[in-house]
Amino acid sequence: MGNHRLEGKSIVITGASSGLGEKLAYLVAEQGARPILLARSYDKLQEIATNVHKLYGITPLYFKLDVSDLDSIETVFTEILNQVESIDVLVNNAGFGIFDTVANSELSAMKAMFEVNVFGLIACTKQVLPSMIRHNSGHIINVASQAGKIATPKSSVYAASKHAVLGFTNSLRMELYDKAIHVTAVNPGPIKTRFFDIADETGDYKKNVEKFMLDPEEVARKIVDLMCTSKRELNLPGWMSFGSKLYQLFPAFVERVGGRAFYKK
Repeated sequence: MGNHRLEGKSIVITGASSGLGEKLAYLVAEQGARPILLARSYDKLQEIATNVHKLYGITPLYFKLDVSDLDSIETVFTEILNQVESIDVLVNNAGFGIFDTVANSELSAMKAMFEVNVFGLIACTKQVLPSMIRHNSGHIINVASQAGKIATPKSSVYAASKHAVLGFTNSLRMELYDKAIHVTAVNPGPIKTRFFDIADETGDYKKNVEKFMLDPEEVARKIVDLMCTSKRELNLPGWMSFGSKLYQLFPAFVERVGGRAFYKK
């Protein structure tokens, strides 16, 4: 069934050159929305935009952007808002992780994760807020992670960055309580994307959890279905969401019982 809420909308997607972001680009166009694609790989964005136009007759906008470059974020969003009347939906999808212990992690890698996963996300959000507030409409969707709800060994800094995203998302929602602007956190478990090419260089974790991995198109469809609605959170998969709720209530018990599963990295 088509999502008529999205017809004619302008939807910005960060990290749009592959994985979940790429899937979202096609799916929102399928619903009649105009994707605005942001990522570091300009050539890949150009290819996706060409394919979207061929398939759906919609011409996406696309811009090269590294969300860790805060000055570039302002420049790119200024250009977007010069070309469209408003940004109706922002999907903060760009992010990466590196799985390692704190003792073995480089400070530069820790800093990079926060620059992309947290500060880049916040900076993109700040760029769309004035227009959304002026129009009294819009939707900000932040792709966090189940790691933001239940941390595991060797993902301490990545989990910390996603905890920060959840804290920011929940606070922002309350700040906008009197506006017709929706704020949603998406908390997926492992997804079959190139994320693990960087996060898990050994391939051990991917091998251990491969049978539990989410299909990126299914995740993207669920995100598209909630666009322009007031849904507070999307947690995937359901059993992992149950585990995170249990952890909040009984952390010591979950750590003791689930200990072996936590060390799959």
